[in-house]
Amino acid sequence: MQHRIIISGGGTGGHIFPALSIADAIRKIEPEADILFVGAEGKMEMERVPAAGYRIIGLPVAGLQRSLSVSNLALPAKVLKSLNKAGKIIKDFRPDAVVGVGGYASAPMLWKAASKGIPTLIQEQNSYAGLTNKILSRRAHRICTAYPGMERFFPASKIILTGNPIRESIRPYTPEEKAEGQRFFSLDPSLPTVLIVGGSGGCGTFNTVMSTACTGGGAFPYQIIWQSGKGYARHTGELFAHLGGVSQNSNNVRIWGNIRNCDFITRMDLAFAASDIVVSRAGAGTISELCAIGKAAIFVPSPNVAEDHQTHNAMALVDADAAAMVCDSRAATDLFPAISELLADKERRELLENNILRMARPDASMDIAREVLRLTDKKTRT
Repeated sequence: MQHRIIISGGGTGGHIFPALSIADAIRKIEPEADILFVGAEGKMEMERVPAAGYRIIGLPVAGLQRSLSVSNLALPAKVLKSLNKAGKIIKDFRPDAVVGVGGYASAPMLWKAASKGIPTLIQEQNSYAGLTNKILSRRAHRICTAYPGMERFFPASKIILTGNPIRESIRPYTPEEKAEGQRFFSLDPSLPTVLIVGGSGGCGTFNTVMSTACTGGGAFPYQIIWQSGKGYARHTGELFAHLGGVSQNSNNVRIWGNIRNCDFITRMDLAFAASDIVVSRAGAGTISELCAIGKAAIFVPSPNVAEDHQTHNAMALVDADAAAMVCDSRAATDLFPAISELLADKERRELLENNILRMARPDASMDIAREVLRLTDKKTRT
């Protein structure tokens, strides 16, 4: 029997890549499975999902702006249109199960599917559940979580601790792969390397801190791989044009002193492999990847997220002595001292590496895929 599965969600890479990992895992178990993605119109999943070989339909849904915005006035109409379109998608595709990975599009699809008695599964990435998933969990059949203790948000009988799906290539790296990463970014093997990454769009806090350091001379006693983000490409280009003395290697990596800059790192695996410390936001997907590679990390949680969930994510590791954290508001004064302190303390760095690796769940994609396919059993629906 060919099972039909809808995977819904998106908006950011943090939602899309786990969704694709789940889809790939389902296809490994059941190659004939018919998988349809449902995303948000105009968001990056509308390009990334077809590029990965899957069909996708967009909903006209949008997120609530936290600041006062005229766009919020149109939100109720968009939600209603999305619910109606979700109903039509379900009628036409006739799914055996619907999976929600978070993001704008997951709520209308899961709500509509549950109302029609179709089994649903929620994949909750964060250690602090958002309001939407709390509401959807009342009618969901399964809730796959990345952190223990989620009974405070969801019915305990529905929870399965699986971890977050990650790409297969993410794992502890060999010395040969580290050397390859050093060559790719034109690094000096005799110096330690710090990766500062704020996501594909970029991170204003990291970019401000780095820009200030560069204009102040940028005399680092270590090397920095800095992904500044496509959204800041013009600003970063102007910065390096002002600094002067910038070269570029064959991999389109800007080189200025001990800094290696990319608007977008195409080989994040090599950036991870080459680095001794990673500085990043505390999104669930990023944390799961750092757990899988066993890399010492300093998290700077974004303050611009629902329920401050990135701080909760980071603290789950800090409390387990598996990572360090610097508050966003203190990054300008505290980030570089925290980096220097950790680089100078090899014993502490190795402790963080060992503890974060213990938190890895590399089989999350397959575990979630198995739960999805179990939902397609008619007995699950009774």
